[in-house]
Amino acid sequence: MEVLVIAKNNDNMMINDQIRAREVLVIGPNGEQVGIKSIEDARTLASYAALDLVLISPNANPPVCKVMDYNKFRYERQKKAKDALKKQKANMSELKEFRLSPVIDVGDFETKLRNATKYLQKGDRIKLTIRFKGRQMAHTELGKEVLLRFADRVKDCAEVKDQPKLDGRVMTMMLDPKKDNK
Repeated sequence: MEVLVIAKNNDNMMINDQIRAREVLVIGPNGEQVGIKSIEDARTLASYAALDLVLISPNANPPVCKVMDYNKFRYERQKKAKDALKKQKANMSELKEFRLSPVIDVGDFETKLRNATKYLQKGDRIKLTIRFKGRQMAHTELGKEVLLRFADRVKDCAEVKDQPKLDGRVMTMMLDPKKDNK
């Protein structure tokens, strides 16, 4: 008798002719228990239903097999994994860093502002840094003014998490996206 193979196995579950046990506990396509059958009878049962015989629990005594559409089962499992990954990514926001200068030009400021706004609307957090060089350390208030002006311009889509603080020659400020943007 020729056995019809409907699905191809790409992961670790055994299906149809790959199952090597002599007797298996068979579960029908609707979840009902058919009973302990020889492997030939179980394969015949699956082929009459135009479905696959899938080894669910190989370590059980006897091994448990289910009659199901394996491709549909695999597709639904992949879909669930993809949805779970999407939810995980939605909960994890990235941290994007923007480096400014205390003497930044208007065009550069507007470009960085536009890019930061895009990231904030996507739900990413923003870290603004200003590095003071040489004599700029004498006028750190200019850097603070730039950071506060930046925060003021993005206040509709962001809130200030950490106020500007100076650490050595670097001043940093953190912005978080507003909750209603997500």
